[in-house]
Amino acid sequence: MPTSDQVHLAIALDGAGWHPAAWREQNAEPDRLLSPRYWGELVAEAERGLADFVTIEDSFGLRSATLEGLQPRTDLVSGRLDSVLIAARVAPASTHIGIIPTAVVTHTEPFHLSKAIATLDYVSKGRGGVRLQVSAQPHEAALLGRREFPRLDRADLAGPTAQALIADLFEEAGDYAEVLRRLWDSWEDDAEIRDKATGRFVDRDKLHYIGFEGRFFSVRGPSITPRPPQGQPIIAALGHQQIPFELIAASTDLGFITPTDPADATSIVGKIRDAQLGAGRGDDTVHVFADLVVFLAGSDSEAASRKSRLDERAGAEYTSDAQIFVGTAAGLADRIEELEAAGVTGIRLRPGAIPDDLRAITSALVPELQRRGLFRTGYAGTTLRENLGLTRPANRYAGAQELINR
Repeated sequence: MPTSDQVHLAIALDGAGWHPAAWREQNAEPDRLLSPRYWGELVAEAERGLADFVTIEDSFGLRSATLEGLQPRTDLVSGRLDSVLIAARVAPASTHIGIIPTAVVTHTEPFHLSKAIATLDYVSKGRGGVRLQVSAQPHEAALLGRREFPRLDRADLAGPTAQALIADLFEEAGDYAEVLRRLWDSWEDDAEIRDKATGRFVDRDKLHYIGFEGRFFSVRGPSITPRPPQGQPIIAALGHQQIPFELIAASTDLGFITPTDPADATSIVGKIRDAQLGAGRGDDTVHVFADLVVFLAGSDSEAASRKSRLDERAGAEYTSDAQIFVGTAAGLADRIEELEAAGVTGIRLRPGAIPDDLRAITSALVPELQRRGLFRTGYAGTTLRENLGLTRPANRYAGAQELINR
């Protein structure tokens, strides 16, 4: 487990990289983006760099979409694999690294996701998790036809209509997280007997209704999947403003933030910690990871040239919700050191182009962080919770009287 002076490290995987023109780089392999072996190789590279976990991006919209809707461009990678399925496919080939796929909770059911992530935790032997993502995009809602959302642009986001919608979506995500946790707890740890002699496979007294009744969900339970190895797999979320900060504080094990500088990181961490206290979780560990998009090379000028080449191919300068770092591994280590001092407990790096920036992270950045004593030299635990320094949650229903056979 890292010491208090060390930082956790995650890598955000998204196809050929986070820059829209990354697939056109010389070392890119766009013909393999839908290959499980490709994703397995990315996870293996991240594990060589001792990353705590990788996240895998996903959405219900084509990747040429923006907040304003689908874009008429054919020069962007559009298709993708289902992140939860690809996570379950590649997890058995790794040994220590956590795998956290993204799930759009606005348009899915918590019962289905609970057993999918429990399955991921089983096939990874305790290294699974999920990033909850909301969606307010009308074109994504139209894919399912059950909900309608107003069309908004970025200028509308601070207005009352958008803020009310955001509040609803994140309240729903909070209930979603609660249902997930209850379903994972609906089997006690020793509910499976597996006694051939008596013919008893399960102890019905140790399966529980969850009886969740809320504004968005009514879920009786129990799950059909026994309690996962971690008890409860890791729940994560990304936040850009106060409403998602409150979701992170009240409902997750870790949150991703996008500070503009170290002072902004300190401010955001403070907001999340205050919201933790308000949610009655002041004693719980909630990790806060700062996101950075990275373009790395042996010199600052070479890194700038790489990004300029990508921008030229894309026809526009790349922008992001997260801060963009362009430079050397040593310079990035300086930035990480500043953010760690500002109060974040982890860094999630988004490689601008894969494989080059992913390999630069594992082969240049990680050794630099280790040299400075900022990052571990080996995995301490066998589960994601252990590597993050999080305890295994007690089962809330153990010993309860309301049993499945009543």
